[in-house]
Amino acid sequence: MSIDLSMAILVVDDFATMSRIMRGLLHQIGFQSVDAVCGGASALEKLRTGKYRLVISDWNMEPISGYDLLQEIRADAALAETRFIMVSAVSSPEHVLAARHAGADGFIVKPFTAAALKAKIDWVFAKAGADRAGSETAAV
Repeated sequence: MSIDLSMAILVVDDFATMSRIMRGLLHQIGFQSVDAVCGGASALEKLRTGKYRLVISDWNMEPISGYDLLQEIRADAALAETRFIMVSAVSSPEHVLAARHAGADGFIVKPFTAAALKAKIDWVFAKAGADRAGSETAAV
């Protein structure tokens, strides 16, 4: 399955440097439409005014964490189908399971390379296609 490199992606992180790094990795992969916002509240506002197919969000943000953002997205019928990859420096099984149960499509641990990010995005969209076809899903 080939990923649409023109799809709109929203990067959410409360540190501008991390957002810039993430945008750079996504552009290196070939994605053309990448926006970034600082924090969960800004992300919700942006999501409600744009048509993003993928959100890549840091977990550890204040006052709205990436986990809280994910829950808000999944509770909003207009946004619920948006693919979501959680990013965290914490790789504990509890974190991964919490993200999965909240509806994350993928989880990636910092630091990571462009190749690892691309592989995760490919996996998320392949999984989404398999879900629509009614097949079993793999773990986050």
